Amino acid sequence: MYQIIRPLLFSLDAERGHDLIIALLSILSRNKTALRWLNRRGIQQTPSLPCTLAGLHLPNPLGLAAGLDKNAQAFPALAALGFGWLELGTVTPKPQPGNPKKRLYRIPSEAALINRMGFNSGGLEPFIQNVKRLRQNTNAIIGINIGRNARTPTNQSVEDYLVSLDAVYGLADYVAINVSSPNTKTLRELQEYRNLNHLVDRLIIRRNELATHHDRTIPLFLKIAPDLDPNQIEGIADIAIKYKLEGIIATNTTVSRPDSLIPEYQEEGGLSGRPLRKLSTQTISQLRQFLESQIPVIGVGGIESKEDVKEKIQAGATLVQIYTSLIYQGPAIIRRILRGLEQDMKSMHINDWSSLVERIHSS
Repeated sequence: MYQIIRPLLFSLDAERGHDLIIALLSILSRNKTALRWLNRRGIQQTPSLPCTLAGLHLPNPLGLAAGLDKNAQAFPALAALGFGWLELGTVTPKPQPGNPKKRLYRIPSEAALINRMGFNSGGLEPFIQNVKRLRQNTNAIIGINIGRNARTPTNQSVEDYLVSLDAVYGLADYVAINVSSPNTKTLRELQEYRNLNHLVDRLIIRRNELATHHDRTIPLFLKIAPDLDPNQIEGIADIAIKYKLEGIIATNTTVSRPDSLIPEYQEEGGLSGRPLRKLSTQTISQLRQFLESQIPVIGVGGIESKEDVKEKIQAGATLVQIYTSLIYQGPAIIRRILRGLEQDMKSMHINDWSSLVERIHSS
């Protein structure tokens, strides 16, 4: 079905096409009959490859990256497509429109996107209302990705993250700390060792306080950029080990550009999709050199096939997320990747995902 409607979507401005899809999925997410129909064509046709992530039990290792369902409007329908888990957001404490339009560009020849959305967000209040209202329509694992408002000075960023953590704690299965979007001015400065150490320290203290109140400790993940040098990556790994973060998501979009004469590459913003694959994999590989084995890495960037998943695992990831390839290939990519992995596991006489990860890591 997606291949039928894709030409229509791609005839529209990229952001308008995105908004149209989210609006449709939002309608389906509120209709239990529609969700049952989606389940029959999604989850029920998706291989079961159980795995764990920071103590969370997932039906499969393929998640949806943050950025698609920014305001938590459509996650029950997205879950029904067959994802192992979903990451919602990025949500900011206060509503903000994001950067001026036009700010989202397709590059079909490269199966890529460039975005400079700038954390366009309805803010915490409607986001939380949406999660509470729609949570009853799915039992999917959901992470919530939190960020800083654009007008918040760098030296006051911690308060934004604390406000968001307080607000979403009882609703999220995990929280992802986004310090790596290239589209909010100075945000990436939070990846510098001193700034990141202070931020993580405060968030861990608050998380532990909230855990006592809620009688539940939720994992904290850190989402990092692919445009880091080895010293920066080592510093991030050091902080993750020091504070026992439950995971690192690698990576966000890149501000680098491949050698190409394609005019669209000259647009400012974060590049995702196929051109990001090698850089993301390289970052994962460097990160794994410095991390302790108990801190999982979630690989993101340019994943279009089971081979790309295995490349990320070989580099040091344990699970993966996709986004841009979903835009280009549609929901069928979920089943295609997972069926391919399932077939490989059978041919290797492997019965569980962790064994496959161990086999690939040791090869």
